[in-house]
Amino acid sequence: MLDANIEQQLGLAGVCQAAQLVQSVARTGQADSLAVEASLSSILVTESDTPQQIFGQLENLKQGFQVIVAQLGDHSSKKDTEITRYVASILGLERKLARNKKAMAMLGERIAHVQRQLAHVDFDNPQILQSLASIYSDVISPLAPKIQIAGNPNNLSQPLNQHRVRALLLAGVRAAVLWRQMGGQRRQIIFKRKSILQGAKQALRLIN
Repeated sequence: MLDANIEQQLGLAGVCQAAQLVQSVARTGQADSLAVEASLSSILVTESDTPQQIFGQLENLKQGFQVIVAQLGDHSSKKDTEITRYVASILGLERKLARNKKAMAMLGERIAHVQRQLAHVDFDNPQILQSLASIYSDVISPLAPKIQIAGNPNNLSQPLNQHRVRALLLAGVRAAVLWRQMGGQRRQIIFKRKSILQGAKQALRLIN
């Protein structure tokens, strides 16, 4: 069993990890493959006995917890305003989604379709990535102004990277749903900063 404070921050770590992976793909065209797989896989876990099962092993969220420590820690030089913007945008999208029953129903249908696809193709099949990306484009993105992704235009012009970015943003929204279900709220990032930071540091100690 995970410590309650760590468990409560799994969703926020998932949001932060998705934001960092989006940044990495946009800037370099690459991202940690295990972290990407863990984030994207979480989208398709619609039923679980514990929050941790959504992401698998705790170490699958290592990047996310590292981002929390960097963003909420006392070292201002480690704070990344771009990551902050992505996280805020993802959390805002989740709020819009939660208030839109039609979008929620459509999201459930589209995720179920991808789950059925997995009976015929492996998870790493490009068809799965494209399906996840299209869910973001069709269901989530129209709910709010488009998130402006900064990066290398050569990377962002490649269809594969476009699919990765959109699928990872969908993973971020999925993680934001979990965080909300665990009692997370945006204002807590300010008013419960020390508690969130402590949970992230605890998680990293367990991972390392």
